[in-house]
Order: sequence, then structure tokens, then C-alpha cells
Amino acid sequence: MNSTITLTATPANSSGVWALLHKETMRFVKVYLQTILAPVVSSLLFLLIFSYLLEGRVEPYPGVSYAAFLVPGLVMMTLQQNAFANTSSSITQSKMTGNLVFLLLSPMRPWEWFVGYIGGAVMRGLACALGVWLVALLFVQGALYSALWVAAFAVLACIVLASLGFIAGLWAEKWDHVSVFQNFLINPLTMLAGVFYSVKQLPPVWQAISHANPFFYLIDGFRYGVFGVADVSPWMSLGISGASALLLTLLTLRLVATGWRIRG
Repeated sequence: MNSTITLTATPANSSGVWALLHKETMRFVKVYLQTILAPVVSSLLFLLIFSYLLEGRVEPYPGVSYAAFLVPGLVMMTLQQNAFANTSSSITQSKMTGNLVFLLLSPMRPWEWFVGYIGGAVMRGLACALGVWLVALLFVQGALYSALWVAAFAVLACIVLASLGFIAGLWAEKWDHVSVFQNFLINPLTMLAGVFYSVKQLPPVWQAISHANPFFYLIDGFRYGVFGVADVSPWMSLGISGASALLLTLLTLRLVATGWRIRG
């Protein structure tokens, strides 16, 4: 049975939004060793191993060492995985415990759900990304071409992956379903988006396949903000990333408004 949330123009429930946002933020802050420190350590291991093997053998961009090139990719990979994990785990847990349905009875509107859940995921994604970047600076000389471009693609990546996590959580009936969503969609799209290599180094066929991957534009645009060079135009990356974020936002709002899979 589906339940529908009204979309009439009632006053915004600011207290409910902030309560939900606070809950979603504290979910990962209270277990920071698992949600922030562990991803930072994992990314650091990737950096040390790959830079040791390929440093001096591969120069993705002129004048940019492989280790330096690798850092933005690892930052975005960590950000994306954790933004997805925050919403998918929260929604799935709430469904399995049976308390998500009570939000349907609250005066909160779909966009308020979105702000609460996605806002918490953005906080976690950015916290993990900042942690990876700060630790990487201990081993790799830092560079930053444009903080504005970096911030724009970091936030867009959080919104895209958090929305996908929200959808995965609504679709999932058990934890195995979330794992399927992550292992067969999120991880392949992330790993094949140029985290560890420049797409320009690939054969033409694989370049075309990479350009069909929306995650590629998030990572490539972020790298442009760091180095000032990229595989494609940063404006193209911004347009595609922004369109992806908008479409997923509208889809998420629609699913919440119709109560899709919130009540059986």
C-alpha cells in the first residue's frame, strides 16, 4: 500500500528539518573511527601503494607527478562512497526497524526530507574528503588552482551519490540489497571514472565508454579545480554533473512524495 505526502503550500517545518539533519550528522560523528578515520586510512593505503609502484613511470598531466594526480581521485572516491553510504544505511536501517513510516505522518514535506537526509550525507562526504586531503599533504606536495571549482564539484558529487543512496535505501528490503546496489553500480562507475588514471591515456573505445560515465565528469571537474587542467572542458563537466544532481534530486523528491516502498 502506498502512502502519499501532500505537496500543498504549508509552512516549512524548520524544526523537523534541523532535527533530521542533526540526527543524520550525529549518526556518523558518534562513530567517527568507522565513518571518517577508516576511509581516510584506506585511501592513504591506496596512495602509498600506487604512488610507490607508478611514481616516475607515469605522468598523467605535464609537470604533474602521479602521486599528486592520484590525490584528487582518491579524495573524490572517498567522498562519493561515504555520501552514498550515509543515506543508504540510514534509510535501510529505518525501514528495517519500522520507524521510517512515521515520517509520513509528520508535517515534513519531501524537500524537507531531502534536506535532512542529503545534508547529513554531504557533511559526511566532505568530512571524509577533507581528512584524506589533509593526510595526503603529509606525503604529496599540495596544489590548488581554484577553490570554487573544487567546492562546486565536491558538493555536486555529494548530492549525486547521496541521492543514489537515498533511492537505494528506499528500494532495499535488507542489507544485501544495498550491497548489490553498491557493488554492481556505485563501485564500478567510481573505479572506471578515472580515479587512478587519465582517460586520455586509454584507447578511443574506452575513452568513449568513460565519457558515458557521469561519475567521470565529477572527478575530472574536481581535478580541474586542483590542477587547472582536465581531460574535458570543466564547463561540460559542470553542466553534466549539475544536470545529474538535478535529475536525481527530482527523482528522490518524487519517490518520497509518493511514499514509494516506504510502506509495503
